[in-house]
Amino acid sequence: MKDFHCRDAGMNCDYVAKGMTNDEVLKKAGEHAAKVHQLKVSGDLATKVTSLIHEESSPEHARSLQRH
Repeated sequence: MKDFHCRDAGMNCDYVAKGMTNDEVLKKAGEHAAKVHQLKVSGDLATKVTSLIHEESSPEHARSLQRH
């Protein structure tokens, strides 16, 4: 399972998008960004979010949890 923590993108937000693929996580994160933060996911934002998607078993995921 992969996930993206909205807080990792610099938002004051506890939302976590989860999915089996980066595309699935990116889609959920984009829907959240539009609905909650009124952001349109541009190429640059999609690239940033994609770089912040991690496997739940990864050290990066553990670091994301420590920031909360």
